[in-house]
Amino acid sequence: MNTINIHQAKSQLSALIQSVLNGERIVISNNNKPVVELVKFKDAPKENLFGILKDDIWEADDCWKTDKTIEDSFYNSED
Repeated sequence: MNTINIHQAKSQLSALIQSVLNGERIVISNNNKPVVELVKFKDAPKENLFGILKDDIWEADDCWKTDKTIEDSFYNSED
């Protein structure tokens, strides 16, 4: 583990990033107290969206029944 103060971290950020990418642990301190640790960024795992709306969408019992008036206006118009 390598501990470095904030001022040094500002001036050596590129080198510190490279060190972290090479597997080194870097801790940045303020007034000799550790405050943050530089870590390599990891992408969040992609969430499986299959079935995400299960139980949120429902179908009414009569949703496929047709209304004669509406059906006539579509199929029996004189245009």
